[in-house]
Amino acid sequence: MSAAPLTLTPALQQQLRDWLQEDIGRGDLSAAALRPGRCRAHWISKAPGVFCGGPLLDFVFRELDPKASVELLVADGDAVTPGQCLLNVEAEAAALVAAERTALNLAMRLSGIATATSRLVAELEGSGVRLADTRKTTPGLRVLEKYAVRCGGGVNHRLGLDDAAMLKENHLAWAGGVAAAIAAVRSGAPWPARVIVEAETSAEAQAAIEAGADGVLLDEFSPEALLELVPQLRALTSRPVVLEASGVQPEQLRAYAATGLDLISTSAPVTRSSWLDLSMRFSS
Repeated sequence: MSAAPLTLTPALQQQLRDWLQEDIGRGDLSAAALRPGRCRAHWISKAPGVFCGGPLLDFVFRELDPKASVELLVADGDAVTPGQCLLNVEAEAAALVAAERTALNLAMRLSGIATATSRLVAELEGSGVRLADTRKTTPGLRVLEKYAVRCGGGVNHRLGLDDAAMLKENHLAWAGGVAAAIAAVRSGAPWPARVIVEAETSAEAQAAIEAGADGVLLDEFSPEALLELVPQLRALTSRPVVLEASGVQPEQLRAYAATGLDLISTSAPVTRSSWLDLSMRFSS
């Protein structure tokens, strides 16, 4: 499944250098066992899943060997099967071994997220409801983890606090209510900014729409409650308001999708996924 391309910004390139340095430290002591010279290696998948991380690999290997070359045989978002060859890489043997762990760790982590996302997206197929991620990400990996969600067919929620204002329980309590909180944000935010309210009751959801919220996140409502509530909220205004559910268990996705929601947000692909098992082998 295709996704918006990953841009290797200067900040991301520096992160990759730092991660390589974290592993290499003062130097790879195992390199002495290798014969000098260039060699080839290939990656295989040891489990079924969705591949992710390809755009990072050329940079990682070239950082240790500027003449390294990576031939990707699959694209990010492609389904892979056990035993499938994913890429070929050629470089100095010492560079291949030194970069191997960092490259594999990143690709296995991101592929695991893409795989978990794709399974949940498949549960929503045909419903018109999109699966979104959350800000529950690993510090330092947010851009990459959210990219992996896109590769699995999901959509990104806020990348950070400056993307949109989401007013939660604590905001509403300290602001003095839904209307006051929305008014305060509107008075200081740029005009294109969206305001989302997390509602824990039907009264809060109704108040959010009446106060002009662009979206309402319906937190931990049952599918049965939303079957009744969603049409009521749609009837309150003629303007488009995104209705989203959170606190959804994966086995309940189809039930929630039948309620008329626009989005279901979940942290599960990032917080609960297993790494996809990949391996690098020297080619004969």
